[in-house]
Amino acid sequence: MNCKEALPLIHEYLDGDLQGSDSRLLKEHLIACQNCHALFKQLEKTDAFVRMLPPVRASDTLTAQIMSGLPPMKQKNGWMDFIRRHPAGSVAVVFGAVMFGSFMSMWNDDTNLMVKGSNLQDVIIQGDTVIVPQGHTVQGDLVVQRGTLKVEGDVTGNLTVIDGTLNLASTAHISGQVTQVNEAIGWVWYKLGEFVGMLSN
Repeated sequence: MNCKEALPLIHEYLDGDLQGSDSRLLKEHLIACQNCHALFKQLEKTDAFVRMLPPVRASDTLTAQIMSGLPPMKQKNGWMDFIRRHPAGSVAVVFGAVMFGSFMSMWNDDTNLMVKGSNLQDVIIQGDTVIVPQGHTVQGDLVVQRGTLKVEGDVTGNLTVIDGTLNLASTAHISGQVTQVNEAIGWVWYKLGEFVGMLSN
């Protein structure tokens, strides 16, 4: 056994954990090696001195003192915590914000007349004015955006006027709902409803 191998065995012996052949080999080495023998005696005295010391009891305020000395914890970012816990909800919020921004941009940029319906052969368009003449019937829904709609005949579906004006003659008959959207927020809700309707079909 060399000195490098003996050192950890000395510590095990002083702790009372060394047994068997390792204990015998260590004793033989300590008899033969004066340096390790001197180190062993020094460690043995240190160990005895430490064992004679009275036990140390921590004060009741030690925990509070340690905690007060620590740097303050960083405040958690509520948004980041929400995103980590609810990734699907976060995606939905971002999607909604993008859709809202897109619809608002379309509201501001588009200035042209738009007429939409499944049956438009009975509709007359004169400039920015859309006319459903008396005695004619528009089957299904009719949507007019950025124009004036004059209804003198019949519409069998819903009637929607977006950012425009609606004139209903006394001879007009609308079998569905009549909706006028003259504010950007109302138009966004209308477009969202239209989008959801497309997804559900």
